[in-house]
Amino acid sequence: MDAELTRQLIRLVERAGDAILEIYQTDFSVDFKADDSPLTQADLAAHRIIAAELAELTPQVPLLSEESSPPSFEERKRWSRYWLVDPLDGTKEFVNRNGEFTVNIALIDGHRSVFGVVGVPVQGLVYTGDLERGEAHRYRGGERETLNGRAMGDDQPLVIVASRSHGGERLEAYVDALGEIYPEVIRTPVGSSLKLCILAEGRADLYPRLGPTSEWDIAAAHAVLASAGGDLWAVDGSVLTYNNKKSFLNPEFFAVADGGYPWRERLPAVA
Repeated sequence: MDAELTRQLIRLVERAGDAILEIYQTDFSVDFKADDSPLTQADLAAHRIIAAELAELTPQVPLLSEESSPPSFEERKRWSRYWLVDPLDGTKEFVNRNGEFTVNIALIDGHRSVFGVVGVPVQGLVYTGDLERGEAHRYRGGERETLNGRAMGDDQPLVIVASRSHGGERLEAYVDALGEIYPEVIRTPVGSSLKLCILAEGRADLYPRLGPTSEWDIAAAHAVLASAGGDLWAVDGSVLTYNNKKSFLNPEFFAVADGGYPWRERLPAVA
């Protein structure tokens, strides 16, 4: 990704985050979509900012946002490159005021997320991942730090990140099964796409997602993680791709910090 465009995208994510924080500090109302997921004015404000600026920055690249009306699959399957946006991932975290929500912009090229920007407004953080360059960074207060997922070994504790809002009996059983393999399993509950960024910056090892997500939920952070040396794949072992089907729902998946560790051989099967 061009350095100047990267800079503009970081600033765009920060502006969207500022708009979200303005509403976060008020007594905001919460509506609900047809699928009962929450929707606030912050989601819509961030969407408007991102959509307007991306249209100016890259008018030739189509945009698909969680808060826009998607085109038909017949139309979008012809796209070779497009922006995939979740203006506010973790609306439940936003409503609960725990700060674990993110702004997400991904560039999809050839069904892969090749570039991503993830902002964490409450923490003043922005993560970037450029798959072509193989570089991931974290920005805070004008300073930039290179990210690398940490190495995993059979004899060390396994740190997993899991959803604050989604889990259930299957996840609990899976965590128990991991405890039969690794000497210690340490569990950290985290909301939104921030889980993938925590893997990318080396603070955890594994994120087992045994539940529904949509493509826009993970695309930007997927690029950050992959660019930091991590990996993400469907639980059946297949590659997770974008814009390959009518539905936007992802398969259940594993995300890991160390893409070189033999996870597929070590991880227990999912019930």
